[in-house]
Amino acid sequence: MSNKGIFNTFLSEDGFVRLIFAETTGIVREAVEIHRPSKTVTAALGRCLTAASIMGKMMKTDGGSITLRFAGDGPAGGFVCIADCGGNVRGCCDNPAAELPPNALGKLDVGGVIGRNGDLYVVRDYGFGEPYVGHSKLVSGEVAEDITNYYAVSEQTPTVCALGVRVGRDGSVSGAGGFFLQLMPGADEALIERLQANLDAMGSLSQLIAEGRKGPEIAGLVFGSLPFKLIEEAEMRYLCSCGREKYRRALISLGPGELAEMRDSGEAAEIICRFCNTRYVFSAEELGQLHDEAAAELTRPQETQ
Repeated sequence: MSNKGIFNTFLSEDGFVRLIFAETTGIVREAVEIHRPSKTVTAALGRCLTAASIMGKMMKTDGGSITLRFAGDGPAGGFVCIADCGGNVRGCCDNPAAELPPNALGKLDVGGVIGRNGDLYVVRDYGFGEPYVGHSKLVSGEVAEDITNYYAVSEQTPTVCALGVRVGRDGSVSGAGGFFLQLMPGADEALIERLQANLDAMGSLSQLIAEGRKGPEIAGLVFGSLPFKLIEEAEMRYLCSCGREKYRRALISLGPGELAEMRDSGEAAEIICRFCNTRYVFSAEELGQLHDEAAAELTRPQETQ
């Protein structure tokens, strides 16, 4: 099964409208394979992964990353998705098994499972200096509406976010993706009504993707009669950055006292990555070695400024 997706970036011929589209069906299927979520959490996590992936790609900073965190009051708990500047993304939630009945429209209740009360945090780490932390209150828990509101409130950037995940009765994903539509500085405000009419006529984005519609076809529906061009195409995937060395350093950071207790118990330490479920085991002997390294770090002379 492919865990990949495709980015397309489009720009209107006059340069005033930008559309970043991502087809993320393979990425969401990979997340389902890892986390085994309920149908509603599949839709919620898929939307969050797609949004984070697009936002990571928009950073245009080598070595940078973005963390998207939904802290709502729904039964699924918090959602965290992290993407690098290439749009490669990973994500999880506290309670992937959470489920709710369909909402009043007969659709999966994404807003209910995330929670309609709470906060949205966006952390941009550029790889240097302090990360930038943006924040807004949740307005619906439906993800796309909350992202749109975040850009309006926290970044003052006119942005329309559309996200969709097509989930079957058996929990399978037949289509997933989304786009960010932005007006560039100097754009005529009359464009807003024109583009909104196109969006209203589009129908279900996840259905279009499930039918096999590609980025240029989706862009054609969004731009309508407005001339546009494809300026970038790229590939991204579900990608976790965990590794044994990363967790080895995390254990050393516990300090010699706690490591001594773990070593003396005679039992191995097991760590399971929350993003990809990879299991890392450190034997009692290895914990002893980590204890010695932690103790040595404490006695090492500190560098002076």
